[in-house]
Amino acid sequence: MTYLTAETPKGSSFSKSDMRGGFRTLEISNPKYEADNLRFITVKTPNLKGRGDICVYAPKAPGEDVLPIVILLHGVYGSAWSWPYSSGVHLEVDRLIKDGKLPPMILAMPSDGLWGDGSAYLPHNSYNFEKWITDDVVNAVIETISGADKKSPLFISGLSMGGFGALRLGAKYGYKFKAISGLSSITSLPQMKLFVEESLKSYMQENVFDEDLFSTFKHYRTQLPPLRFDCGTNDLLIKHNRELHQKMEKAGIPHIYEENPGAHEWPYWTQHIITSLKFFAQYM
Repeated sequence: MTYLTAETPKGSSFSKSDMRGGFRTLEISNPKYEADNLRFITVKTPNLKGRGDICVYAPKAPGEDVLPIVILLHGVYGSAWSWPYSSGVHLEVDRLIKDGKLPPMILAMPSDGLWGDGSAYLPHNSYNFEKWITDDVVNAVIETISGADKKSPLFISGLSMGGFGALRLGAKYGYKFKAISGLSSITSLPQMKLFVEESLKSYMQENVFDEDLFSTFKHYRTQLPPLRFDCGTNDLLIKHNRELHQKMEKAGIPHIYEENPGAHEWPYWTQHIITSLKFFAQYM
């Protein structure tokens, strides 16, 4: 095993156990075997009581440019590979960057912690899936990826359960994120039962507003970053997304809401994640 030292450059292949970055162990894939600018990181963190995986798209950027970091959260049943290998988002982003239609950006695509059918990105059952995303994923990317820096603007988006996670975490940690978005989002915890076999009691929070997006937005409205969300007109969650939009309009909470043809499926998310990334580009 090769251990990271203070002189080891970002982008190198290594394993480490020196507690840099707050991780007991951290390993990144060997560039020799990588393809399409995708890298894989595995870290051990107390928040997961074990290891977590992150897939990263890292564009080839000149010099020492500080790049934005966009976190993309997957839905139920998924993992760190879901976004790249179910949608090819990294290939389309790479093309748009080369064509000058998107600014260079890093995509960080973590697992949700792999609890049950889905963790909902909430702290529960003595795991902190929330801090895994907001702290560990960001720190691991900064530690290992060229262009990632403590000064990197942060953005977060996701689909379905990942939309719930992105919008909730983006609001709660609004001081960290420049803009947030959700696609086909679960808008309140009871909707998890449409997808998972685990009891809702496993997900319940000490603060009830953490279980509902509208309640979260109201609670943190003074620090909300620019936000958008969209949903397919044939999606099983369209009613809930429309209701969230209507409540936000009535409460005077600024946001963008859009409906598009499509269902709760990868063809929809593959197409419309680009809309979110272009929205983020306005704040880069």
